[in-house]
Amino acid sequence: MPSSPGLVGPLWRSIAVFRFASLAYVGVLVLRDGSQYAHPVAAGGVLLGMLAWSGVTAVGYRRPAGRRWPLLLADLGVVLGIILATPWVVGRPALAAGVPVLTSAWLAGPVLAWAVAGGRRRGTVAALVLGGADLATRDPINPSAFTGAILLLLAGVVVGHVARLAVQAEARLQRAVELEAATRERERLARDIHDSVLQVLALVRRRGADLDGEAAELARLAGEQEAALRALIGRVDAVPEQAGADRDLRDLLDRYASTEVQVAAPATPVPLPAQAAGELAAAVGAALDNVTRHAGGRAWVLIEDEEETVTVSVRDEGPGIPEGRLAEAAAQGRLGVAQSIRGRVADLGGEVRIVSAPGAGTEIELTVPRSRRR
Repeated sequence: MPSSPGLVGPLWRSIAVFRFASLAYVGVLVLRDGSQYAHPVAAGGVLLGMLAWSGVTAVGYRRPAGRRWPLLLADLGVVLGIILATPWVVGRPALAAGVPVLTSAWLAGPVLAWAVAGGRRRGTVAALVLGGADLATRDPINPSAFTGAILLLLAGVVVGHVARLAVQAEARLQRAVELEAATRERERLARDIHDSVLQVLALVRRRGADLDGEAAELARLAGEQEAALRALIGRVDAVPEQAGADRDLRDLLDRYASTEVQVAAPATPVPLPAQAAGELAAAVGAALDNVTRHAGGRAWVLIEDEEETVTVSVRDEGPGIPEGRLAEAAAQGRLGVAQSIRGRVADLGGEVRIVSAPGAGTEIELTVPRSRRR
C-alpha cells in the first residue's frame, strides 16, 4: 500500500512522538527498578541504544523513500533483539517478581510503523512477532503479559485500517480535484469552440447541403466533425487518464458519432480496463469502416452495460452480407472481420455474433467480459 504524504504524513510524525514519549516512560521505569536488575549498567547502555534508534527511525521515516523494507525490517530486528536481551539484563528472578521488561510500551513502535506502511496485515505480522517474543521472555506468563500482547495486536490492526482509509481518502480527494479541473477546462473549451469552430462548421454544413459535387462532400464532412466535437465537449465527467486505470467506453465510441453514425450509450460511465476498452473501440471502428465501404447509409452503435459483460452492437441498413461471403473474403486474404473484429474481441475473451440477411442490413454484436477469462 503506497504511503501518501498528505494524510499519512501526520501518522508517521505521531509514531515518532510516541517512540520518544514511550522511551521517557521506559527511562522512568529503569530509574525506579534499576537496583533490582541483574546488570544495571547494561540496562543503561540499552536505554541509550533505544534513544539512538528512536532518532534514527524518526529521521528515516520522515521521508517516503525511507518507509520501505530495509528500515522496516531493521526496526523490527532492533526491537526484537532488545526484547530477547531482557532476561539477561533484567534477570529472570526480577521478571518473575513482576519487574517490567525493558521495552515496555516502546516495543509498539515497529508495529505502528508496519501498520502505517502496509495496512492491517503488516501491522498484524509485526504485532505477532514482537508479542510472541515478549511472551517468550516471561516465566511465568502472567495475565498482564497476555493483555499487553492483545493490545499490541489491536494497535496493529486498528492503525493499519486507519492508514488504509487515509490513503483511499487521499486518492479520492486527488481524483475529485482532477475532475473539477478537467470540468472547468472542458467548459472553457466548450465555450470557445461553440463561439467559433462549431458555428463555422454548422454554417458550412447548411450552406453546402443544397450544392453538388465537392461542395456537398465538404458540407457532409463539416457536419460529421460538428457532431464529433459536440459529443466530445458534451462529456463533462471525463477525467485525465491514469496509468492502469479504467477507461469510460462511452468516451472512446463517441468519437465515431457523426451525421451518419448515431451512438447510443447509458447515462452512467461504462468502465473497462484501458487496454480492453481501446481494443473494443478499435473493433467497433473496423466494423464502421466495413459499413462505409460495403453498406453506405446510416449506422447505429448501441452500448449495453451488464453486470459481468459489456456488449456493443453495430447495425446498418445496407444490403446485408451474402451467405459465405465472410469465409470467401478470409480465403482471399481480406481479414478485416476475421482479425480486426473477431481477433481483437477473442483476445479479450469475448465473442462476436453477426446477424445479416440480404436486403435487411447487418448487425454485429461484440461482447467482452469485465475481466479477462482464464
